[in-house]
Amino acid sequence: MLTDTHTHLYSEAFDEDRIEMVQRARDNGVSRFFIPAIDSSYTQAMYQLEKTFPNEVFLMMGLHPTSVKEDYDAQLKHVEEQFENRSFFAVGEIGIDLYWDTSTLEIQKIAFRRQIQLAKKLSLPIVIHCRDAFDEIFEVLEEEKGNDLFGIFHCFTGTLEQAQRAIGFKMKLGIGGVVTFKNGKIDQFLNEIDLSDIVLETDSPYLSPVPYRGKRNESGYLSLVCKKVAEVYGISENEVARITTENSKQVFGI
Repeated sequence: MLTDTHTHLYSEAFDEDRIEMVQRARDNGVSRFFIPAIDSSYTQAMYQLEKTFPNEVFLMMGLHPTSVKEDYDAQLKHVEEQFENRSFFAVGEIGIDLYWDTSTLEIQKIAFRRQIQLAKKLSLPIVIHCRDAFDEIFEVLEEEKGNDLFGIFHCFTGTLEQAQRAIGFKMKLGIGGVVTFKNGKIDQFLNEIDLSDIVLETDSPYLSPVPYRGKRNESGYLSLVCKKVAEVYGISENEVARITTENSKQVFGI
């Protein structure tokens, strides 16, 4: 049994074949799908997805850093209102992204910090998005660290040192398609990280693993990520699936 800890199944990229795509994932052993939020424009699509797949889809709620714009305060209020109305399994995805826009760094930090504090108040994990922003992310985590801070460092693409630092903040590393890339580099040191510290993800429809790199990703390709991780650790795919699913249960509580 595989768990995709990060997949945007509500994305418009799946509008024409969502049912079939989820079935392909099931056929490849994926039985749990954790769904990160982006911003308020996707909230209803997320709820509809949950209604369609009530036993397999588990929702998060949060404001993605690339959606932190001038209206970020209203967007954060929307996030808070959703938590008042119902339960979620994490606050995510949240964080800092300096690849697309460096001018919003300060408000990205504010949004990140506020959502971390919300997660701590609700005793929920956070799911971190980090792009070109390890130092900035670690700066905020250092300020907020404590027994009530934990979660997943989604789509981890850093160095061994950065991996160890992230784990030091009680974060699991989200390992996805990048582990199959020739220039991905994380496969070179991943086996130095205890398997208890990683979870598997696709980030579909983005970051397809080899041999589908550059094409639309889907949750069924998690089996390819699992296969590569098994090669790196020198253990069976079944063992990787079992341990990483158990790790996901520790994070999300289900």
